[in-house]
Amino acid sequence: MTSKQKLKQLVKLLSDEQRRLLEHAADAGCLPSDNALRKIADLELTIAAVEHALDGEER
Repeated sequence: MTSKQKLKQLVKLLSDEQRRLLEHAADAGCLPSDNALRKIADLELTIAAVEHALDGEER
């Protein structure tokens, strides 16, 4: 598996986890806990960083 494929797989895993947390928050019907919000935000930053690394490989 190439480095690019590994990074794409990581983005998928991170995105899936973020979506799971968002769906759980939506199902709860109230504002998510600070921890849940922090995890969602941390995942967003990590996804962006990995995507940036992927963009750098394509150049």
